[in-house]
Amino acid sequence: LSLLGLAAAGKLLVVPVDGSHWLSMREVLDSLRHKGHKVVVVAPEVSLHIKPSKNFVMKMYPVPFTQQEMDEDFQGFTKDVFEEGSFLARFIRLHQRYKKTSALFLATCTHLLHNQQLIRDLEESKFDALLTDPFLPCGQILAEHLAVPSVYFLQQIPCGLDYQATQCPRPPSYVPRIFTGHTDHMTFLQRVRNLLYDIPSLFLCDIVFQPYAKLASEFLQRDVTVPDLLRQGSIWLMKLDFILHYPRPLMPNMILISGVNCAYKKLNQ
Repeated sequence: LSLLGLAAAGKLLVVPVDGSHWLSMREVLDSLRHKGHKVVVVAPEVSLHIKPSKNFVMKMYPVPFTQQEMDEDFQGFTKDVFEEGSFLARFIRLHQRYKKTSALFLATCTHLLHNQQLIRDLEESKFDALLTDPFLPCGQILAEHLAVPSVYFLQQIPCGLDYQATQCPRPPSYVPRIFTGHTDHMTFLQRVRNLLYDIPSLFLCDIVFQPYAKLASEFLQRDVTVPDLLRQGSIWLMKLDFILHYPRPLMPNMILISGVNCAYKKLNQ
């Protein structure tokens, strides 16, 4: 089979999401590089953790914000998420923070897709596949444009869009919503609260994802939604297991790879 070329290494285009999402993906790219694959990473010039490496080719593009502005935004986001308070106060605070942070990510994606020279170079490179974290759908927009199969590397997508895109059941009577503190054994009132908790999440997700649907429709020159984009994923590599996470339905193209986001360090006494 090797002589026939069926087991040859390929060219992989990578569109990562910054922050902790990148740290575990970087380990996977290092392994792919050692197996002979050519890895090309597309990243903004301003980022938290995405830095050049000898294990992959880095193609960078300019963005309309500074490193200081990005650092301040991420520090504020972390503070707002974990700060306590009433449900209404937390919702208003997160609403404002999501608007600011999502505008920064959207600007990053917009400048990637509108960088004509970079897009032309990617078109001419003839990649075999695209690896991306669909937490934000910019990579999938690019995969659709390049007409290459996409591989997702993720833990979850906000507001259950991964369930919606894959048509997996997500009943609020049994699946606890994030930040509710519920388990998979809920009282009747907890189930009601679990159901109601989805309502404000829809508004928050509309702020984050609706601009991507508009951007994708303009770039691909056809009407698309974010779930439409996510449905095109060929393989879902899920950073999950059923020890640390509640059981959930899986589709045939979903593969559990829990452990890749763990640090390999010896602990002291």
